[in-house]
This record gives sequence, structure tokens and C-alpha cells, in this order.
Amino acid sequence: MSDFGVPEPANLSDLSGDTPVAETSVRLALPAEAGEIGEIQVAAWRTAYAGLLPADVLADLNPAQFAAQWRAALLAPGEARNRVMVALAGRTLVGFAAITPSDDPDGDPQHDALIAELAVNPEATRAGHGSRLLNAVVDTVRADGFRRVTVWVNSTDDVLRAFYTEAGWAPDGAHRELDLYGDESVRIKQIRLHTDPGTE
Repeated sequence: MSDFGVPEPANLSDLSGDTPVAETSVRLALPAEAGEIGEIQVAAWRTAYAGLLPADVLADLNPAQFAAQWRAALLAPGEARNRVMVALAGRTLVGFAAITPSDDPDGDPQHDALIAELAVNPEATRAGHGSRLLNAVVDTVRADGFRRVTVWVNSTDDVLRAFYTEAGWAPDGAHRELDLYGDESVRIKQIRLHTDPGTE
């Protein structure tokens, strides 16, 4: 499959001067990148869930466990429209997004896509990587024939909600509350945002 291009790519040379490399890019993930994806997910979760989850829980998040799950998913994605995309700064992986047909009770998996995860390394935010990922996600779900794409965000995460709404997404009225341990000791409220990927 072809990679996804980025508008106005600037080219840099690698240290050997042999192979030009795009300054920023977004493409489909490779199984060999599962470790980097796991590292970014843990770093992003520790930032996003600070104050929502106990500090010891965040400290115990294991990138290797996440990496193993991503490696398995990349090697055997199952549904053809399950995709993982990565954002790169030069050759450094700085973010990723996972897309899947919606599994929400009111969703139509034939026509509704879900962003299961979109994360950027906290040390690489505010450099446009998240926006490039989101644009590539919308292009991908459109090419895959989806008519709608949704994402769940924590109700208290004003920064993330603004990121989506400034890109044209809007709440669709759905909300849920996650009971993380099954004993109601930690509950996280989320709202769902959606957009129409449009047509070519």
C-alpha cells in the first residue's frame, strides 16, 4: 500500500547524505515499529490521565505490554479496514493513530469508523503531527468507504476536545462512563465527537 503524503514536504538528507527523507510524513505502521508505538502510547497516557488515574497505576504502565499488543495487531489486523498510521519527524516516530470499524452499540460498522487511539509523543506536540495524523485518518476512512468517523475523548480534556473541534469535529450527543476496575472506584466520563469524511 502507498504511504500518505504530507502537503509541502521539505526534504532533508540523512547523516550519510545518501537518502533524502521528508521532514514530516504520515504513513502506515510497520510491525517493527510496535515498540515505538507502545512507548508513545504510555507517555501520552501518563499525560492525558494525570489526575484521573492513581499515580502508581500510571507509573506501572508497561510499554512492552502495549508493544506486544500492537505487534500482534499489525501482523494480523483481522478486518481489512483496521489500520495503524504513524507520524514521523524525519525518521523518528512521534505519533500514531489506530482506526477500526465502529464497535459502538449504535454504530454501523459498515459505514462508521472509529479512531481507537490517536497519540503524539508529549515531547513532540504543537509541531503539527497530530493534525497531519488526523488529516491522514480522514483521507483513509474516506478511501475505505466509511461515511462517518467518531472518537471518544475524556470529558475533562478541554485541550483534546479543542483539537478536534477546531478541525471541524462536533459532539454527537453520545456519552459514556468507563468503570476502569469494575468496582466503581475509578470512573472516567467521555463524550463522542464525529465528522463526515466527505467524498473525493
